[in-house]
Amino acid sequence: MQKDKLLSTLHFHFIVIIFGFTAVLGALISISAIPLVWYRMTLATLGLGLVLWLRNHSFRVSKTIAWVAVASGVLIAFHWITFFGAVKVSNVSVTLSVLSSGAFLTSLLEPIFYKRKVIGYEVLFGLLVVVGLVLVLGTDSTHIKGFLYAGISTVLAVVFTLLNGKHVTKTNPYILSFYELLVGALVVTILLAWQGAFVPSFFVLSSEDIRWLALLAFVCTSYAFVVSIVVMRHLSPYSIMLGINMEPVYGIALAYVIFGEKEAMAPSFYIGVGCILTAVVANGVLKLRRTKKSKQIGAQISK
Repeated sequence: MQKDKLLSTLHFHFIVIIFGFTAVLGALISISAIPLVWYRMTLATLGLGLVLWLRNHSFRVSKTIAWVAVASGVLIAFHWITFFGAVKVSNVSVTLSVLSSGAFLTSLLEPIFYKRKVIGYEVLFGLLVVVGLVLVLGTDSTHIKGFLYAGISTVLAVVFTLLNGKHVTKTNPYILSFYELLVGALVVTILLAWQGAFVPSFFVLSSEDIRWLALLAFVCTSYAFVVSIVVMRHLSPYSIMLGINMEPVYGIALAYVIFGEKEAMAPSFYIGVGCILTAVVANGVLKLRRTKKSKQIGAQISK
């Protein structure tokens, strides 16, 4: 049991590194953001669909889940468009630093979405995140456009997470993700068709772009999603929270190794990232303690 937990922890961190590598791939792939997202979602849909078909999964879902898949598919499509747009106009470090505030933004919006009371320390940590974002933005005015794109991407990701959180337990998460990817691919297809982008040159890719796109679609999307759910069954919420919060750290480190000076930022940038990560981790720790304490009180009352 302990060995399974250790292996799952290592495997999960490997998946988080893959997630962090997604932004790096966005910078390595030469095509623009919208075509990039189209290739990613189309290939990932085919890959995940093939896996589900080979495993004889039923593709039937209720009408409610179908509408959730439609809404989530639209959200994730535009999340990825703005995410890769931020990478293209700025760099990986700026994009991931802003995106790292998403977990905390989710906790601030939860009271509205799930109709619960606002917790005092969440407001305090929210101010720390704001300070961190101001420091990140203040490093270089040339990154403002990337900062804005990443901000929009973060909000879309948060809404997507909250929507999925309410319904993912009501259906097979693999099937839900398949339909979300399918809807997202259709949305981007319509957008590109409206722009008249589907000309012969659209489908002409360099061998390097093909390799990176295949890695992005099949490894960073289809594979990473499926495996992350499997290993989460053996991990505590605290381990999962810490792992996910390491994504920007892994991504920024990988970007610096690969792109070197292009990713180097002023000291205030890293102080800002530190503020954001401190708020996210501290918030997660306090939440887990509150949950554990509530369960203990509940157990005592039941006795």
